[in-house]
Amino acid sequence: MDRIKQLFNIELPIIAGGMVWCSGWRLASAVSNAGGLGLIGAGSMHPETLKEHIQKAKAATQKPFGVNVPLLYPEQEKIMDIIVAEGVKVVFTSAGSPKKWTSFLHDNGIVVAHVVSSAAFAIKSEQAGVDAIVAEGFEAGGHEGREETTTMALIPSVRKATSLPLIAAGGIGCGQQMLAAMALGAEGVQIGSLFAASVESSAHPAFKQQIVETGEGGTKLMLKQLAPVRLIKNDFFRQVEQAELSGASVDELRALLGKGRAKKGMFEGDLTEGELEIGQVASLIGQVDTVDVIVKRLIDEYNLALKKINSTFL
Repeated sequence: MDRIKQLFNIELPIIAGGMVWCSGWRLASAVSNAGGLGLIGAGSMHPETLKEHIQKAKAATQKPFGVNVPLLYPEQEKIMDIIVAEGVKVVFTSAGSPKKWTSFLHDNGIVVAHVVSSAAFAIKSEQAGVDAIVAEGFEAGGHEGREETTTMALIPSVRKATSLPLIAAGGIGCGQQMLAAMALGAEGVQIGSLFAASVESSAHPAFKQQIVETGEGGTKLMLKQLAPVRLIKNDFFRQVEQAELSGASVDELRALLGKGRAKKGMFEGDLTEGELEIGQVASLIGQVDTVDVIVKRLIDEYNLALKKINSTFL
């Protein structure tokens, strides 16, 4: 835990996921103010929008925050230039190879963490020079790797493969799960779904309520021919499911997905035709709370679970 806290200059080894349509400046600054590391999700932002969110985050917190950059998205050069110009000190990269941008970011004094779904990608990321690894398991929401490796299997595998500071992600929404991740070899956790349902999340209130109401088995990994993504089972999900069962081609699936589906669902609140990305841990989220309440509860749950284990086995 100390390596993660020192690397990012934070009080708690808790990082918020840089989620599209959820992780704006309000969420990022709230998590940072609570002692963790907030991330702005650049994946759903045009460069000028990202610049605005960075500036508002700087005004809302004096503590470190970062930006998550999906590397397969367009306008990478503009995004990276804005990050440097605005003095952001932490970047989490995902959805692509970190090799191209890590040196550039390091040359500008920026700490780089990269999200992986396998030990093989963790090794490649270390060779690319990143400062930390985020190992994200199959339970996570949003876009994922194709390996379908669960967090419990992935974390110890990645821990064996790399000596870099390791952050666990995917299926973590309570203090007990944080403790489990640490026991498996992680030094910090990245939490998405729980913060997506927070008061400060930029997601639509209807989507937040849908997260709360999603029960066990209410999500499934879909669109594996395009880019695997975990979705809530709504009408759009069922259209995708039927198309895949019918043997739809990549082009047909791409046409069904269209443009703006995620924005329609998560940001605009269309629970029928929108793409609703969330992790399996949604079934454990019982209400919409502020970030401050969420973080305090995570710490209390972690400490109580640790105390219980110590009293049981020692």
